[in-house]
Amino acid sequence: MRTFLLFGLAGLLAQLVDGTLGMAFGVTATTTLLAVGTAPAAASAAVHLAEVGTSLASGLSHWKFKNIDWRTVGILAVPGAVGAVLGAYVLTSLSTEDATVWITLILLLLGLYVLIRFAFLKLGKLITGTRPGAKFLAPLGLVAGFVDATGGGGWGPVATTTLLSSGRLEPRKVVGSVDTSEFIVALAASLGFLFTLSQEDNLNYTVVFGLMIGGIIAAPVAAWLVRHLPPRLLGALAGGLIVFTNARTLLKEFGAADWVYTVTYAAIVVLWAVGVFAAVRSLREERKLNAAAGEDDPEPSAAPAARQAGPL
Repeated sequence: MRTFLLFGLAGLLAQLVDGTLGMAFGVTATTTLLAVGTAPAAASAAVHLAEVGTSLASGLSHWKFKNIDWRTVGILAVPGAVGAVLGAYVLTSLSTEDATVWITLILLLLGLYVLIRFAFLKLGKLITGTRPGAKFLAPLGLVAGFVDATGGGGWGPVATTTLLSSGRLEPRKVVGSVDTSEFIVALAASLGFLFTLSQEDNLNYTVVFGLMIGGIIAAPVAAWLVRHLPPRLLGALAGGLIVFTNARTLLKEFGAADWVYTVTYAAIVVLWAVGVFAAVRSLREERKLNAAAGEDDPEPSAAPAARQAGPL
């Protein structure tokens, strides 16, 4: 029961982040599983099984709040599922040591990107005149699905940030559409892992259901928060935590000396603190700009995320 409650809380927090930013459930949850010693392939499989439930609940919640562009979901989901199956096969083919280094490095880089993306990138312009087409969405889905399965997360960081940066879709619909299409991707990845996992990689279904139930509880709250919670601050906080945790795992895998731990932790904490400070300052600047332009900014969480400049 204790394990169920702990991972239920982890799933709830991860889904609050994911449903608000359109990313990071897998990155956050897989980081947690690796930190407690779960094998990489089993960790990714457990998270994707949990995501079948959480992404369904999240999709229904976003549908209720009209945050979904169904054309985008349809085009993005199928190649995403193909990429996820390929990624599951690749991850289970690696040795445990190689898989741990690979998945931890991906998670660290994704966490670093989330931190930088929401803390430091400057304002840009949002163009919503042309919706994204198949030539843009299909390759994006394939790459995002592959990264998601091999890294235990990555669907949101790759798909959401690319769509936001393209400026082709309303921000809240980017978050809702990516979260909804993740159901198909998570289902495909789960089937891929179930067929390719070895007998030694036993799944802990208490962990799976804990993550799933916690995420399902948080899904409607997150769908509401996407309209009200500034993503800059949440992204900076979540990204820094992901970087810190995976850096620790990576240093442990390489048997780093104590002084390397100290220097690395100090650098991450400084970057994290600067990121949070930058996020708060950017929020204030954005509100001043909105006030000067006479805008009420009815969707404070979505607009700043979309206006941040720079393609991937």
